[in-house]
Amino acid sequence: MASVSLTTSVNLGFRSPPTIKFRPALHQSPPLNLHRSTGEHLRSSLKLKTPIRNFNFTVKASAASVPAKPDPVPSPVPAPAPVAPWQGAAVKPLLASLATGIILWFVPVPAGVSKNAWQLLSIFLATIVGIITQPLPLGAVALMGLGACVLTKTLTFAAAFSAFGDPIPWLIALAFFFARGFIKTGLGDGTEHKLGAWLMLTCFQTSVISSSMFLTAMAANPLSANLTFNTIKQTIGWTDWAVAAIVPGIVSLIVVPLILYVVYPPSVKSSPDAPKLAKEKLEKMGPMTKNEVIMAGTLLLTVGLWIFGGMLNVDAVTAAILGLSVLLITGVVTWKECLAEAVAWDTLTWFAALIAMAGYLNKYGLISWFSQTVVKFVGGLGLQWQASFGILVLLYFYSHYFFASGAAHIGAMFTAFLSVASALGTPPLFGAMVLSFLSNLMGGLTHYGIGSAPVFYGANYVPLAKWWGYGFLISVVNIIIWLGVGGVWWKFIGLW
Repeated sequence: MASVSLTTSVNLGFRSPPTIKFRPALHQSPPLNLHRSTGEHLRSSLKLKTPIRNFNFTVKASAASVPAKPDPVPSPVPAPAPVAPWQGAAVKPLLASLATGIILWFVPVPAGVSKNAWQLLSIFLATIVGIITQPLPLGAVALMGLGACVLTKTLTFAAAFSAFGDPIPWLIALAFFFARGFIKTGLGDGTEHKLGAWLMLTCFQTSVISSSMFLTAMAANPLSANLTFNTIKQTIGWTDWAVAAIVPGIVSLIVVPLILYVVYPPSVKSSPDAPKLAKEKLEKMGPMTKNEVIMAGTLLLTVGLWIFGGMLNVDAVTAAILGLSVLLITGVVTWKECLAEAVAWDTLTWFAALIAMAGYLNKYGLISWFSQTVVKFVGGLGLQWQASFGILVLLYFYSHYFFASGAAHIGAMFTAFLSVASALGTPPLFGAMVLSFLSNLMGGLTHYGIGSAPVFYGANYVPLAKWWGYGFLISVVNIIIWLGVGGVWWKFIGLW
């Protein structure tokens, strides 16, 4: 409590007794200070002999400061500890993946299908659902699929991981390491991310179209030509292929980018300052550095070996490893940087896993059983050859969801479908060429359907759901163009 000062002036009239002595009180109150108004100090003892005198006094009373008892301060309530975010799998997608596999696992095995083939199909489809819904990163989902194959004795360990010795997944991983060299040296600088998603999807889909236009544009195209000759004893030459594919191919190359531009437009649609900015960027970059020269030379060496490697007995993967070795030795790229390329190792894992499972579906006879079932079903419908061939085409095309390689799909199903199409009245060469063209176009369905797909998807511009969704949309567009416009063109050139 604060100190209290009390000051006043009082008139005291004393009738003085003979002698007055002041004695200290037993209990002192707050001190009382008395001062005469004349300024004289009263002493502790006074003797007043006059009968009556008037005095003016100033009375000043001060109470000693008594500290107040502070109010209790409430202790602060501790903030709740932050809840660490869940680092595990997304529950709903994981349940969807598991449910797919478990339900199919306990479905009765159809006649003509082995138990191992059916079990592998259930694990494969569960893995595909997991890859689409992504309860975990793609590599983790695929690795769990391989683990389930080994755990259930559906595949041996050697069989499950056999595709890690396949050259295609390693070629894709090496492509990412080369890309690291481009990024590090700045040789590939200038890619506009705001255009990246549309460009990446468009480049991928148009590459699929261009692959279908020429016999030498895709590695599996000669396989289609060879199987055609073995089945119907007719030859597809380079010119035959190009003439038949040129019209529907050009129409697709025009229409597909426009459709993607409408349904998946880039955020930047015009850049009038691009030439100026590019020139300024080049001036700022200055002359090529030593690392840029090495990077460019290594790329030319690698591409040259890819083109002429057949003459030197050097395959594509060996050429890529040689190129990467040059980059490592010269320090353009370090091994630590290669190890840090998470997308490369993730892609290597999930792509190899899918190749292994899809390959063993074929080895276990499931694809053969499927082809024979389709043949019997379509043949029993009693339709005109045009309708029968249309059904065969759709089944052949969309069965590619079960394949991680165009060559594997062609090898497993091309002969059977061409044979039944010919038996149902389809002109043999016409049927062979249509199946050959579609064997390329179907690669645009997924991010694993052909060897180039993981590279485009791995750039991480397009989410997986959109990749699959637009892949299906463009597949419909391509089928309409190639069977519609192409059908008219093929009629004009006498193919049917």
